[in-house]
Amino acid sequence: MTTPEKMSGIVMNGHGGPEMLEWRDDLTVPTPGKNDVIVRVKAAGVNNTDINTRIGWYAKTDVDVDGDEAGWSDTPLTFPRIQGADVCGEIVAVGDAIDASRIGERILIEPCLWEVNGTTREIPWYFGSECDGGFAQFTRVAAVHAHKVETDLNDLELASFPCSYSTAENMLTRANVSEGETVLVTGASGGVGSAAIQLAQARGAKVIAVTSASKAQALLDLGAIKTLDRNDDFVAEIGANSVDVVIDLVAGEKWPTLLDVLRPKGRYAVSGAIGGHSVELDVRTLYLKDLSFFGCTVLEREVFGNLVKRIERKEIAPLVAETFALRDIDEAQKAFNEKGHIGKIVLKVD
Repeated sequence: MTTPEKMSGIVMNGHGGPEMLEWRDDLTVPTPGKNDVIVRVKAAGVNNTDINTRIGWYAKTDVDVDGDEAGWSDTPLTFPRIQGADVCGEIVAVGDAIDASRIGERILIEPCLWEVNGTTREIPWYFGSECDGGFAQFTRVAAVHAHKVETDLNDLELASFPCSYSTAENMLTRANVSEGETVLVTGASGGVGSAAIQLAQARGAKVIAVTSASKAQALLDLGAIKTLDRNDDFVAEIGANSVDVVIDLVAGEKWPTLLDVLRPKGRYAVSGAIGGHSVELDVRTLYLKDLSFFGCTVLEREVFGNLVKRIERKEIAPLVAETFALRDIDEAQKAFNEKGHIGKIVLKVD
C-alpha cells in the first residue's frame, strides 16, 4: 500500500500552554525501519500525560523543564513533537524484517516502548513523549508494539483503551489483585480509575470507588459495590484495615488515610498524583502493618497482550465520554481538564 509523502497533524513546539500546540499540513509521513510498521491512525485518546508533558509537569524543578527530567525517561524531549499515547489504527506499511501479511491489520499500539529504532532499551520510551505518537494521520512504531485486535468495537471505542486500561491493568498486576479481594480505587471516574473498576471485577475482586457525589451512581452501575465521596472520612465510612489493595491516582492531603484503611500486609499501587504529589508518610504505619508499595509506570511485559485478550473476550467495555476532531484538540483538552466526564475523551484522526 502506497503512503503519501505529507500528512496533517498536531505538533507540540515546546513546553507551555495550549498555544504550544500547532496544526500542520506539511508533516513528513514516517518511513519504517527494519522492524517497524507504519500505522494509519484512526482515533487517538486524550490523556493526563499529554498535558503533563506539554506543561513540563514531570520536571522536578524549573531548571529541569527542558532537560532530561521533563519526559518519562532519561532522554530529553525534542521539538516539534507529535504527542498522543492512545492509538487505534491500521497497518499500511512494514519494514524489511516484518511479514507483509501484517498490512491491513487493525491494531492498538502499546504505549510503553521497549523496542525503538531496532534496539531494545533498558529504560523504555513512552509513545508520544520520547518519540512521535498518534496526533497525526500516520505514525511509526516497532512491530512488536502494534497488537492486532479482533473485535466489533469501533475505532473511537478502541482508542479509549491503550493508555488508561494498560495503566490500570499494570497496577492490578503489580499489586497481584485476586478473586475475592477488596480494592479501593481513588480518582475512580477518570480513564484509569474507571478502567480499574472493570479490570478488578474481571479478576473477581470487589471495588470501592472514590469519586464525587454526581458520579457515584454511574460508578455503581459500572460495578463498584460502594462509593465514597472525596471528602468523606474513609476510616469512618469503611473502617480501618478493611481493604486488601489501594489503587491510587490522586495522592494529595488525604493520602495517609489510604494506609489506614489497608489491612496488614495490604498493597498500595500508585500511578498518578492529581491531588498533589507531596504527601506525609508516617513510616511506622508502613512497617508496622507490613505494607507493600508499588510505583507503577513501566508496563510489565505481559500486560498489554493480556489487555487485548480481555477486549476480545468482552470482559471490559469502552467508556467514551466525548469525541472531538483532532484539529479541535484545544477544546478536547479543555473538556478533559474540567473533569466533568466519566471515562475517556477521544479524538477522531482519520
